[in-house]
Amino acid sequence: MIDTDTLRRNNVSVVGKGKKTLVLAHGFGCDQTMWRLLTPHLQDQFRIVLFDYVGCGKSDLKAFRTKKYSELNGYAEDIIDVCQALELEDAILVGHSVSSMTGLIAAMEAPRLISKLVMVCPSPSFLNDPPHYHGGFERADLEGLIELMSQNYIGWANHLAPLVMGASGEGITEELVDSFCTTDPVFAKAFARATFFSDCRDLLGKAKQPTLILQSTHDALASVSVGEYVHAHMANSELEVIEANGHCLHMTHPVQIAPSVVRFASD
Repeated sequence: MIDTDTLRRNNVSVVGKGKKTLVLAHGFGCDQTMWRLLTPHLQDQFRIVLFDYVGCGKSDLKAFRTKKYSELNGYAEDIIDVCQALELEDAILVGHSVSSMTGLIAAMEAPRLISKLVMVCPSPSFLNDPPHYHGGFERADLEGLIELMSQNYIGWANHLAPLVMGASGEGITEELVDSFCTTDPVFAKAFARATFFSDCRDLLGKAKQPTLILQSTHDALASVSVGEYVHAHMANSELEVIEANGHCLHMTHPVQIAPSVVRFASD
């Protein structure tokens, strides 16, 4: 029986047609509308499930629990709940940024539900750990970013959005600013801490699902070396590097990445 409570809580919508199902998981500070530029290229071949994590978009904000959603496992539970609510099996999880890792956690917890992973600009850890890993940020930098959220939330949004979108997303950066600003700061700070201070490197080698990694050539949040690290530590993965400047390939380069998603998900 379809679990309508979960569907309402996570604002789940289903579009498209096809025997195989794609579950699209949005990144930090976003919601399911961020997939709107990619879905038209996929919905003729696949059934597509869209949702908002609790605390984001049009989810049921009353369901937010700070302890749960201060860790990636809490967001992974949302993915599992949505899959179970729709009685899915062997779905392909497409995760952007931090949702690449929450998708990995969900796939490890419930392998029957998720058979493949597509990671769009993933990072298993944003923190530098010299000399073997360069995540891109020092802890003090990220703590400063969180502090800016507390002191000047609008300023934080206007600082981070251009960094995330990059030059390739120049025309749609304001949309990300708006998305940041419409998210309650309490929810945003919990998600930010879970995103920027989690370390999922030890999980990469435990993944069983075939994985496609889509990496931007110029990404201020997750460099090519990060994508290469993920690929090197996931035995059943393939890496595709897209000529782009930014962290949101599904928004800036949907036409370029759609064929790769279709090919990988259809095999």
